[in-house]
Amino acid sequence: MSDDYLARIGQLIRDARQHRGWTQSHLAEALGTSQSAVNRIERGNQNISLEMIARISEALDSEIVSLGYSGPMHLRVVGGRRLSGSIDVKTSKNACVALLCAALLNSGRTVLRRVARIEEVYRILEVLGSIGVRTRWINDGADIEIVPPAELELDSMDADAARRTRSIIMLLGPLLHRTDRFRIPYAGGCDLGTRTVQPHMIALRRFGLDITATDGIYHARVDRSVTPDRPIVLTERGDTVTENALLAAARHPGTTVIRNASSNYMVQDLCFFLEQLGVRVEGVGTTTLTVHGLADIDVDVDYSPSEDPVEAMSLLTAAVVTESELTVCRVPAEFLEIELAVLEEMGLDCDRSPEYRAGNGRTRLIDLTVRPSKLEAPIDKIHPMPFPGLNIDNVPFFAAIAATAQGQTLIHDWVYDNRAIYLTDLNRLGGRLQLLDPHRVLVDGPIRWRAAEMICPPALRPAVVVLLAMMAAEGTSVLRNVYVINRGYEELAERLNEVGAQIETFRDI
Repeated sequence: MSDDYLARIGQLIRDARQHRGWTQSHLAEALGTSQSAVNRIERGNQNISLEMIARISEALDSEIVSLGYSGPMHLRVVGGRRLSGSIDVKTSKNACVALLCAALLNSGRTVLRRVARIEEVYRILEVLGSIGVRTRWINDGADIEIVPPAELELDSMDADAARRTRSIIMLLGPLLHRTDRFRIPYAGGCDLGTRTVQPHMIALRRFGLDITATDGIYHARVDRSVTPDRPIVLTERGDTVTENALLAAARHPGTTVIRNASSNYMVQDLCFFLEQLGVRVEGVGTTTLTVHGLADIDVDVDYSPSEDPVEAMSLLTAAVVTESELTVCRVPAEFLEIELAVLEEMGLDCDRSPEYRAGNGRTRLIDLTVRPSKLEAPIDKIHPMPFPGLNIDNVPFFAAIAATAQGQTLIHDWVYDNRAIYLTDLNRLGGRLQLLDPHRVLVDGPIRWRAAEMICPPALRPAVVVLLAMMAAEGTSVLRNVYVINRGYEELAERLNEVGAQIETFRDI
């Protein structure tokens, strides 16, 4: 290869390594070579074979060089295996993306600890990097440092990355304090049917933000003379709309009252972070938040987001459907109390450790040991409610759990237009789910799971439910195009393999 090609390949390898948060020593260990050899490869000073490029691509889970069509990632699952041991819950996806957006409020250095290394986070980082924000993984890739510039380069925003995440909508709150005019692409993410952004617009209009939507772009204009002169009543008690209102209120110099606010886990994490920025927030954990904002924020802040209750529910479900004894560690108990109460009523055999505190010093955690159980269908329907009710994102997991229980379970997923429909994909794996309407599914159990090859549903939680059912099915299943799972879970297959699953990642040749 020419020196020019070697340098370009070296740059690609260095970028992929840094994107994964690895040091040169990490990559060297994975390849069975020396750190100095990796250094020479990345500088373009060493010849490199196609075999070595393939090994590096596999180690970094990145297509360094594509020969022909670069296809999506798939999973091959050998099911019917029992899980054992213990597995830790990772930090919250939804909290991490909100905190990355919140870092734009701060002119100083923000460090977020144990950030979830998932595609949703990567997309936000790509957007932040494209507008001039300096971000880098530190402490061997465990934590991330964010330093905004004095002036953002909003015209350079990475539109492709922005369109692949719904979290982009949370830039509205911070950006309205940075500039009078800006544009962001329409929010993307999971395909869950029509989800209006109107509640965001209504809330942020009280801070002078006016939005015109044309050609896939939100065109924003800010009228500085408009400020909240009375409490803001959210028309939807949604998590992201509450976060957007909080982000706007944090830099509003004065007192803002937000009513009908979500009190869910990611909102509480954001409130705790804002308090470290010097913003006083009263009513955390309730539906009325009083925010004492600051016109300017310039502090160095270090914050640890809490663990993800939805991932905890995922891991708990993995144990239930595979009839395994598994300890799920670092479970945010206060955000799973209803789910655990329902499961115990169904007959789940489990033990809880004494409570301890998360890294943020506020959230209560437990370790939860789940054992094989003979479950009975619940008498009442399974339906979500705003916190402290059963979490909206945990509803799909009850479809797989109900399929293992004796009797009929009615699941009413009233929030999203399409998600209940995706749950019927479990019928391909032997489930007996009857779709009553776009929001209600009747689940008959118990069933015997069977292996199948399927395309991944385009919604995160139903996709994971399908994967967990495949783990319970005797034989080999294939789940194709699993990007949506990687949006919300960090190395889920690898971590499940560590407790006894057999899941292989592959791409088409």
